[in-house]
Amino acid sequence: MSDADSHPSNARLVVLGSAGLAQGFSLIGAEVYADADSDKVESVLGQLVKSGEAALVLLETHLAHAGGYWLDRLRNEGSRIVITELPPLPAPHDYAPAVDEVVRTILGSDALKLAS
Repeated sequence: MSDADSHPSNARLVVLGSAGLAQGFSLIGAEVYADADSDKVESVLGQLVKSGEAALVLLETHLAHAGGYWLDRLRNEGSRIVITELPPLPAPHDYAPAVDEVVRTILGSDALKLAS
């Protein structure tokens, strides 16, 4: 297998979130689902699995934490579908990615504080 085969160039970029957030991603050619709910997330993820296509799926925070069969399955299994979370458009400073807690647990509570 060559490097070109291991990194598909035809991976889909899929964004599910509020209309304002999705609109910005549509400008760069992403496949967007504005004002999606958890049922839409499950539907889109199920279609991606069945199609066999590679994809990067960006979910707004409330959708990323909603759970569901396909969302939980894809997060727990390595696959050609990568799911990541986007901060909410109206409150980006309130966003705390799940990895932050892992870093704090391993490196200590001050690990992510900015030096003054």
